[in-house]
Amino acid sequence: MRIGIIGAGKIGSTLARHFAGIGHEVAVANSRGPETLEDLAAGIHGLVEAATAQDAARFGELVVVTIPYGHIGDLPDAVLRDKVVIDTCNYYPERDGRDGELDDGSTTSSEKVRAATGGNVVKAFNAMYWENLRDRARPAGDPERLAIPISGDDEEAKAVVAGLIRDIGFDPVDAGHLGGGGRKHQPGSDVYTAELSAEQLSERLRRI
Repeated sequence: MRIGIIGAGKIGSTLARHFAGIGHEVAVANSRGPETLEDLAAGIHGLVEAATAQDAARFGELVVVTIPYGHIGDLPDAVLRDKVVIDTCNYYPERDGRDGELDDGSTTSSEKVRAATGGNVVKAFNAMYWENLRDRARPAGDPERLAIPISGDDEEAKAVVAGLIRDIGFDPVDAGHLGGGGRKHQPGSDVYTAELSAEQLSERLRRI
């Protein structure tokens, strides 16, 4: 699969390594330009290229958006429309600025990413410490394999993302729809940054 990654911070660069390592083609972008990502791309084993955000979005059959929530207005929305979009973003008002609709709970950050992009958005990779994402992949059946909650409204898109999560060494757990499900694994929730197995995560999500 061709995967575009917009955002080359800790989550973005870690996912680039994981996805390239299992044979996917990856184009990764940041806000500073592809020339600043040449060392990152060269240091990853596999098919990885540095790109602009526009080109990464165009390249990917699936696109990971892993930027500060406050910058979602900068996304190349026309290119992302109708694509599978993995949203790793979290809303931190002290960093992103206040968003009244998020503060009063009338919507969620992922629903706003969907509105901004027109993509088939799946929220994932937002609730795990990046070091665990980097270091704690395990084979299926390993008792130390960690789970990752996902949420979304498009079942086919969720299935694609769930498959990627399994392939890189974690267990996906469906938290539900993009709005209600996404609330269950946003910052401040009982599963946010928790280190849980699939069974433990499923049980905790049922209680939220």
